[in-house]
Amino acid sequence: MISGIVFLDKPEGWTSRKGVDEVAHLFAALLPVPAGRRRARVKAGHAGTLDPLATGMLPILLGEATRFADMGLQADKYYEVSIDLSLQTDTLDTEGVVTQRYEGEAITQDAITAALASWRGVQEQRPPHFSAIRIDGKRAYSLARQGIEPNMPLRAIHIHQLEQIDYDYPMLTLRVHCSKGTYIRSLARDIGADLGCGGCVRVLRRMATGEWSASMMLSWQQIQADPMQALQATAVWLRSWTSIDLDAAQAKRFTQGQRLAIISQQEEAVVVYAAQQLLGMGEVVSSGDHSVLRPKNVLPSAQKTWQP
Repeated sequence: MISGIVFLDKPEGWTSRKGVDEVAHLFAALLPVPAGRRRARVKAGHAGTLDPLATGMLPILLGEATRFADMGLQADKYYEVSIDLSLQTDTLDTEGVVTQRYEGEAITQDAITAALASWRGVQEQRPPHFSAIRIDGKRAYSLARQGIEPNMPLRAIHIHQLEQIDYDYPMLTLRVHCSKGTYIRSLARDIGADLGCGGCVRVLRRMATGEWSASMMLSWQQIQADPMQALQATAVWLRSWTSIDLDAAQAKRFTQGQRLAIISQQEEAVVVYAAQQLLGMGEVVSSGDHSVLRPKNVLPSAQKTWQP
């Protein structure tokens, strides 16, 4: 069974779905094909959508690792983005139709410094019309393509870091550390609006997702050359979480979905192991004068190992 994570450096022009499909097909080709049967598929998913224009960190989870995709979806993201202040498009990036051109004087450095300062911290942001958010059951981009302007609700975001890397009008390049759900295209639009000019994304690169850094990324060519070398263990994806090791009797009960009394610990989600095997995720909760480990996400492979 193939299970783990590939940290793809997504090429420009690929959708996130294409990245998932290419990686899944590559690993499926490594599986043996029983006589008279079709080749098995490898379950796969990503941990945070990237626009086709964007490059960079796209964690792709395979097999049982897909059960933990939410950890990447919930994690902070790190980007470098180049914004064209001279124009705007309907998609807020260069893949769209130009809707506005700014023909005024070059924006001053002082104005940019002030605008960036105003967008740091907790903010409310309106997502782009061309996004995958569902509005009344339909994708916003589907409505936008039909000429319907979807009513995009504001969402709370947190811009932890917003720093200028370079400015040579009309190009402004920024480094961004933001919370989940932040649209960099919307941030570019809003900065441009504050400056009274355009705000169109020309280059966007995700440098990291949470603690999974740029050094972990591999190009598609590198992954193709040695897929199993590119595959990281699921434990790498979970390493920032507190872990608990169980003995054999506890492992059997945990994989049966039973709660376990444990030595008092802080209430939190934990990664659970036994004999160096990942069993899944659990949740430590207080129960009177002791703590209880409650199974939350038990892996089928662990059930096969520890249940008779």
